[in-house]
Amino acid sequence: METKRTRWYKDAVFYQIYPRSFCDSNGDGIGDLQGIISKLDYLKDLGINAVWLSPIYASPNDDNGYDISDYRQIMPEFGTLDDFKEMVSEMKKRDIKLVMDLVVNHTSDEHIWFQESKKGKDNPYRDYYIWKKGKGKDGRKVPNNWTSRFTGSAWEYDETTDEFYLHLYSKKQPDLNWENPKVRQEVIDICEYWFALGVDGFRCDVISCISKNQDFPDGKYNLVLRGDEHFTLGPRIHEFLNELYEKSWGLHDSMIVAEAIGCGYKDAPDLIGESRRELDTMITFELMEVDMFMNFLPMKFNLKKFKKVQRNWQELPADCWPTLYYENHDQPRSVSRYGNGEGIYKKQLAQMLAVSYMMLRGTPYVYQGQEIGMSNIKLKDEEYLDIASIQVFDLIKKYFRPIMPIARKIMAKRARDNARTPMQWTSEPNAGFTTGTPWMKINPNYADRNVEDQKKNPNSELNFYKKLIAFRKGNAVIRDGSFTEYFPNSKKIYCFERALKNKKYLVICNFKEESINVNVDLLGFKGAKLVMSNYAKQDEILGDAIRLGVYEAVIYEYSNTEN
Repeated sequence: METKRTRWYKDAVFYQIYPRSFCDSNGDGIGDLQGIISKLDYLKDLGINAVWLSPIYASPNDDNGYDISDYRQIMPEFGTLDDFKEMVSEMKKRDIKLVMDLVVNHTSDEHIWFQESKKGKDNPYRDYYIWKKGKGKDGRKVPNNWTSRFTGSAWEYDETTDEFYLHLYSKKQPDLNWENPKVRQEVIDICEYWFALGVDGFRCDVISCISKNQDFPDGKYNLVLRGDEHFTLGPRIHEFLNELYEKSWGLHDSMIVAEAIGCGYKDAPDLIGESRRELDTMITFELMEVDMFMNFLPMKFNLKKFKKVQRNWQELPADCWPTLYYENHDQPRSVSRYGNGEGIYKKQLAQMLAVSYMMLRGTPYVYQGQEIGMSNIKLKDEEYLDIASIQVFDLIKKYFRPIMPIARKIMAKRARDNARTPMQWTSEPNAGFTTGTPWMKINPNYADRNVEDQKKNPNSELNFYKKLIAFRKGNAVIRDGSFTEYFPNSKKIYCFERALKNKKYLVICNFKEESINVNVDLLGFKGAKLVMSNYAKQDEILGDAIRLGVYEAVIYEYSNTEN
């Protein structure tokens, strides 16, 4: 019998925990479940009521946990299944929901399924993965020209059976064969296992790629990636997602959010429309691609394009629920990306960015450290630990060594390592993250950018986030109100209205490191009262114009009492 789905996520503010870098409880330098438990009161105090927890399953860590060797066990570095049960229990005591990563486009090559699959073509697990004969007289040429997201061919030759297996990511992450109903049932069983342990939903890693064109044709020529058109939103994607919904997800009061790589707002109605019975919401890369060329090379930030992407999502039908985020474990820090994150106005920048997305319709995500303005880190070549970073550097050093200085500049801005540095809790050694040697270099700026110090400062980034989250919670205008954008062509300010019945808010965010004047006399907000600002302003009434300070954000409230 289907459980009534309350869609609780529409009232949630999520906090993403990257467990390896969050809090270490035993001094081994690696974050763990007991470390998370020790910080649940911190999350509750911040106003968080839901957590997205990055993978904690058993894994050889080729891709930091996104290569799973056992879906029902906890990685020993993180703790035990009893630790997990304790964490869930403690979260429930604090009314915090838990959404786990579900990584089922691929497994680790050390998963028992793949170990069996390699043994022979007649093995019962052979069809759990995608195996193809090679081309050429000797059969050693790849089946097609598809490329891996981590550089090189998406095919790996295996001598045992003289065939290639598909891996859209690392060669240690073989893709599952979703055409096989036994694979789909395995995924359903995995979901049910974790639901029974108290999980409230899943963030589905690269779920948009699970259905492949079974003809496996060559992809269109692309300098970086080839084949996407044959496996992004493939021919059976909706069938597969609906099956998961009907047999698992829809049986619980859950939230299912897709990492919808390669998808945009035009795809949303068919994937997350509530009547579709597939997904609840989706994380896309459209906003992240505004300042990138070919999805990797950094470009100058263009606020006008940035706002257009947000506008497209805000204007979707009411039954399509957006995801709001600027940071996660795969993206650089927002204060380093969208402004001068090391300048004297770094605090105002972090606060302004918070307003610019938390006042929109959708479910907002705060990535660990974002609430204290954590920034990108400067690393030496050998200090990069992410598999993507390592493979990029290895490739360039081997074939294009003269451009290494350029590569270093690119990686400093874009590498996933920027988001994975340990959480900065205190100004004590190792930022209070561990009593041992941290698994990854800690950003040296922890001395003046940490939780403990910001708790004491009422005007800090942390306390502003707390105030903003409290303002957002239970606010019907923010949850259900209409969206109207003003000054869409401005490359300096982001200005929009949220309105519901007789109340509306005017939000203005200055994205420039300079003071600017804004004429608002035609917006219909004259006499509106200031309800929030990241500058020291109180009880201000809006007139015909406003002067915004560097990275200033303001929220004005206007109530029409005549209706």
